[in-house]
Amino acid sequence: QVQLVESGGGLVQAGGSLRLSCAASGSIFSFNAMGWYRQAPGKQRELVAVITNGGVTNYADSVKGRFAISRDTAKNTVYLQVNSLKPEDTAVYYCNALSRTTSGEFFALGRWGQGTQVTVSS
Repeated sequence: QVQLVESGGGLVQAGGSLRLSCAASGSIFSFNAMGWYRQAPGKQRELVAVITNGGVTNYADSVKGRFAISRDTAKNTVYLQVNSLKPEDTAVYYCNALSRTTSGEFFALGRWGQGTQVTVSS
């Protein structure tokens, strides 16, 4: 089973930026897609960004235009550039390998890593 290690989080002021990284122990190309999730205190984990095997990206409405997912298949690493951060972006951010249901919905495949904390001050 692929192991995932997230890094790059931190404390930033509103409007700031961070680049999150997710290093996988195996080839990320073997999965249908890779995704970034986040979980804020007291809330459910939500999928915020996806990059498919073919390079197609999708974003949650709450982050569209501010976040950008990318990958380096040679390094088996997925990135999430987070810009124009808002206090409501404060959460632990996780990555995971994804598959798809027959109805097209993405779901996580691997064991969750420790995540990386992003805290945005107002």
